[in-house]
Amino acid sequence: MDAIYMVTITIFGVGYGEVHPIETPQLRLMTILLIVFGYGSAIYTGGGLVQMLMEGEINRALNNRRMTKGIEELRDHAIVCGFGRAGSILVKNLQAAGKPFVVIDQDDEKLTAAEQMHCLVLQGNATEDDVLLSAGVQHASVLATVLPDDAANVFITLTARVLNPEVEIIARAEHPATEKKLLRSGATHVVSPAVIGGRRMAQLITHPSREELLADPEKNEQLQHELSQIGLQIHEVAVSNLLAGHPVGDITSTVDHKFLIVAVQRQEGEVEVDPALDCMLEAGDALVVLARGEQPPQLTVKPKSSSEILYRGAKIAVSL
Repeated sequence: MDAIYMVTITIFGVGYGEVHPIETPQLRLMTILLIVFGYGSAIYTGGGLVQMLMEGEINRALNNRRMTKGIEELRDHAIVCGFGRAGSILVKNLQAAGKPFVVIDQDDEKLTAAEQMHCLVLQGNATEDDVLLSAGVQHASVLATVLPDDAANVFITLTARVLNPEVEIIARAEHPATEKKLLRSGATHVVSPAVIGGRRMAQLITHPSREELLADPEKNEQLQHELSQIGLQIHEVAVSNLLAGHPVGDITSTVDHKFLIVAVQRQEGEVEVDPALDCMLEAGDALVVLARGEQPPQLTVKPKSSSEILYRGAKIAVSL
C-alpha cells in the first residue's frame, strides 16, 4: 500500500508527503523517470479513450463530405436507388460501361460496400425530393430503382418523374401486378427478376444447346433483348433424316425465309460455332439458327441444279 500510495501522489503531482524520505540520487532519478513515464502513459491512455469516443462522429462527418463530393458536377449520369444484390450487379455493369452514376441507400453497411467499389454514394431515402435533388436527378439521363419493396419503387418513380419529366426510369417489380402501377406512375421500363429467372430456367430446359452456346446469362439476356428489337430470334432446329448426310452449305429454307446457321450442336455434346460450308450434318445433331420471327425456319436441302447440253442432236440433262 505504501508503494501504491507513493506512485499515485507522484504521478498526479499531489505531493502530500513521502512515506520514506527520498534522499539518495538513485531514488530521486527513479522518481523523475516515474513522473515522466507516468504522465506520458496517462496522456496516451486518455487520448485513446477520447479517440474511441470521437472517431465514429468524425469519420461520419468526413465520409459525408467525401460521399457527396463531385455529385454537383455530374451530367447525363445514372442514379441507382438501392445497393442490394440487384443494385450491386447493376453497378458493376455501369462501371464496366464507363457510365457515371450515383448510388442512393439508407444502410451504412451497403454504402460502405459501395464505397469500397469506388462508387459515388449518397445516404438517404430516395422517395424524398431533397435526396433525389442532391443526387442530381434534374440532370440525370436515367434512374434505376431496384429496391425489393414495390411500394418504395412506385414512390421513387412518382417523385423522379415529377422532378424530371425527361429522365428514363427503369423500375424493379417483385410482383407481376405491380408492373402496371409502375408504368402508370411514370416508369419507362419495368423489370421483373422473377419473370426473367423463370424464362431463363425454361430456356435451359427447352433449349440446352442454345444456352450452352450463350453460356453467360447476362450476355445472353442482353443479346436476346437486342435481337428482339430488330425482329430476330435464336432458334434450335433438329437435324432431320432429310438434312443428315448433307453439308451446311446445302441447307436452305422451304420458303423465302432468310436465316443464318450460328452453330452445330453435335449429338455427343460438342458445339461447333460458325461452321464451315462443308461441315457435314449427322442424324441427332441440332442447328442453332438466327432468323426472323418467333417460329423457327423450315429447313430443307437445296435441290441440285441441272442444265441441258446438246450432244449429237439430243438434249441431255446434267446435274451440277
